[in-house]
Amino acid sequence: MGLKNSQYHAIMRKYEQKQLHSHDIQVARYEEVYKKLPEFKTLDDSIASLSIQHGRKLLDGDTSAVDALKKDLAELRNRKIHLLKSAGFPEDYLEPVYDCPDCKDTGYIGNEKCHCFKKAIIGLLYDQSNIKKFPVEADFSNFRLDYYPVSHYDKKTGRSSRSMMEDTLRICHHFIDSFGTEFNNLFFYGDVGVGKTFLSTCIAKEIMNREYSVLYFSAPQLFNTLAKNAFDKNDIDAHNMCEYIFDCDLLIIDDLGTEYTNAFIASQFFTCINERLLHRKSTIISTNLSLESLADLYTERSFSRITSRYSLLKIVGDDIRIKKKLEH
Repeated sequence: MGLKNSQYHAIMRKYEQKQLHSHDIQVARYEEVYKKLPEFKTLDDSIASLSIQHGRKLLDGDTSAVDALKKDLAELRNRKIHLLKSAGFPEDYLEPVYDCPDCKDTGYIGNEKCHCFKKAIIGLLYDQSNIKKFPVEADFSNFRLDYYPVSHYDKKTGRSSRSMMEDTLRICHHFIDSFGTEFNNLFFYGDVGVGKTFLSTCIAKEIMNREYSVLYFSAPQLFNTLAKNAFDKNDIDAHNMCEYIFDCDLLIIDDLGTEYTNAFIASQFFTCINERLLHRKSTIISTNLSLESLADLYTERSFSRITSRYSLLKIVGDDIRIKKKLEH
């Protein structure tokens, strides 16, 4: 999965903090009860003494010591509960307080990660993905095929916008369902406002919910980070982020072509996509550029890598943002 050791330890430190907090609450409650009910402290001391006494009897060969201890402890516990309730305390007031009762704030149930641990992983991955700034409606459940009419045709292929999007959705769902077992990459291209970024975000959310690491960048953000790493050796944040750019399970580069492009940018772009191909790390790229413009701006080597190793998915249609405004 996409969790690094440092990320795992960060989550485990939070569990340790929860356990310490729970312990502090329990200690404070015991002090409160002892202060209000001195006889409760006496009962606790009696339980400790009984355990020692019966333990000695068991060592001396008294086989009835265990049953006798159970009976005596049950009686003392009932007296403690009666005392607590008579003083207005809940019956379970002195029990440990857990954020997650299922795993008792350990993160694990047996050898399996608890549901709360999985939720913490997904939360951490979202925090580090840049995806959080996108609206919550960016989800496949909100994807509307009616924005891609059968009456709108692609001039080059003669296919309808709807037909092309149906094929694109099928490929996207296969990309998600096979992630981790198959190595695939996606390249979305088409006019402004046809849903490329929305589709990328839908995929990103599905992949993160499967506990893989995803990193989203607009093209200008990506190349700015790569430039900082190349030219400022003291920028530790940029260096760490570059490692993550090459290592994360899924990298999304949005709006390729909106950045200022030069030889350095073209070189960095090739290095990025080539390294990820070599290490079989999936990438999604979206752009308003045509395939011809892509070759002109980012060299034939980059063009060759993309056309041979990515699923090229053209999206055609009207500007969805304008359609949404007209609906309201």
